[in-house]
Amino acid sequence: MPDDPYAEGVSRLLTPGERLLAVTRADVAAGVTAPEPPAGPDADAGAGAGGGPGPLGILLNVLSPLVVFATGDRLVDRVLYGVAGRGVPGSAASRLALADRQVATRPGLRERVLAATDRRLLLCVTGPTSIWSGNSDPSAAELEVAWSVPRAAVAVARVGWHRLNPKRLRIDFTDGSWAAFTVPIAQSGDPLRGIAAALT
Repeated sequence: MPDDPYAEGVSRLLTPGERLLAVTRADVAAGVTAPEPPAGPDADAGAGAGGGPGPLGILLNVLSPLVVFATGDRLVDRVLYGVAGRGVPGSAASRLALADRQVATRPGLRERVLAATDRRLLLCVTGPTSIWSGNSDPSAAELEVAWSVPRAAVAVARVGWHRLNPKRLRIDFTDGSWAAFTVPIAQSGDPLRGIAAALT
């Protein structure tokens, strides 16, 4: 079993006979990600109505965080953080982006834990925590699977530079989409390299 505080919690989520190869606390990288999957057959009805916020709306979005337009948010993310994932709606990266957004809307702070097994790649999340719960034991954390793909869906995984970050994990999927993960800048990139090694 990998030497990580979350390894025990992830192991409780595995199917019988599934073996945990690598695990680390990691976040879906900030930046523009793949678009969310369509919500249903009528998801595109009314798409494009009104033509979006226009240049003034985008400018207001940049100048004030209280003025929110999806197009403006994506532009700000692209300028500040770059691209953190691509793919068509419904792709592996698209479903990951949706799962991460759903986790972000839940009450409480939640840690994201990336794990590679001999069968799957998993993004797990902890239960709600607070900034005051810094002394809690990660090995006892209750985790749940927020997103997963079979190992066969991963084409390649590698850790490399992105802007000023020397340790961003990029995972390319066989459907042509990709997504990136990061750890805090003060944390070692070795756990991400362990995930990449376990997937390739």
